[in-house]
Amino acid sequence: MKITSTSIADVFVVEPQVFSDGRGFFYESYNQRDWLRQTGLDSTFVQSNHSMSLQGVLRGLHYQIGRPQAKLARVVVGEVFDVAVDLRKSSPTFGKWVGVCLSAENKKMLWIPEGFGHGFLVLSPVAEFLYKTTDFYMPEQERCILWNDPDVAIRWPLTGDPVLSQKDAAGVFLDNADLFD
Repeated sequence: MKITSTSIADVFVVEPQVFSDGRGFFYESYNQRDWLRQTGLDSTFVQSNHSMSLQGVLRGLHYQIGRPQAKLARVVVGEVFDVAVDLRKSSPTFGKWVGVCLSAENKKMLWIPEGFGHGFLVLSPVAEFLYKTTDFYMPEQERCILWNDPDVAIRWPLTGDPVLSQKDAAGVFLDNADLFD
């Protein structure tokens, strides 16, 4: 596995070693021993999620305030633009974002640590998105920042308006959000 830093130190891209031949491919999508050795993070994943979305769907920017989750995200069908936003008020990168294209083809993964909002935009006709979390989903703890908050100013690769859930359309601006210290 290869770890690549991003413009926000705590967020990084993970590229597995892929073994390909005429039959197809194989790779370890996660190995706890290698993860600890290369990242220094003793992460314990307690939940694994799988979503399917159509092109133009934007999910996020989600986070849990009282029970924060770190996430390791990847795509197994299609392509998405995956985004992490620093919501830690004491951080030098507070309000900054990182965006990475994850696809079934490139097999990259994105590590989104606790204290970050997370969202993605589907770029392909369909995408299947998988992510492991370090805490359980708790709807009463979930919060949502608006995808188009001008203070965050994410440069989504959009050609029109995204398709949003009611929950995501009702997100709040960063300056009105519950945040991390």
